Amino acid sequence: YDGKCVFCRIARREEPGTALLPCQYEDLVCFRDIRPGAPHHYLVVPVEHMGNCKTLKSEHIPIVKRMMEVGRSVLQKNNFSDLNDVRMGFHWPPFCSISHLHLHVLAPASQLGFLSRLIYRINSYWFIT
Repeated sequence: YDGKCVFCRIARREEPGTALLPCQYEDLVCFRDIRPGAPHHYLVVPVEHMGNCKTLKSEHIPIVKRMMEVGRSVLQKNNFSDLNDVRMGFHWPPFCSISHLHLHVLAPASQLGFLSRLIYRINSYWFIT
């Protein structure tokens, strides 16, 4: 736990302004992005402080898969069913503003605006899916 990390504080429910969405795993939390790039834009975050996506190793594959599962689940719970029109990914350092692993879940990807299409561009130098 890093008390200076906003995602650690959100995961521990210490940020009353951020509502957590239902999540099927106790080691993950999900909430709406404060600057949404799409009509549905959620962040899935491990409760335990983890570094950015560059620190991921093969043993982290199960948690990343669960993060994606949570992303799909929250979309379905919010009446978004076209899972072919979804973009999920991580910002690649130094392009991530918060150094706590977080998965961006955006939908519908077909409705991303001009700036969001750049910021969340598939497999760019700054965003990996």
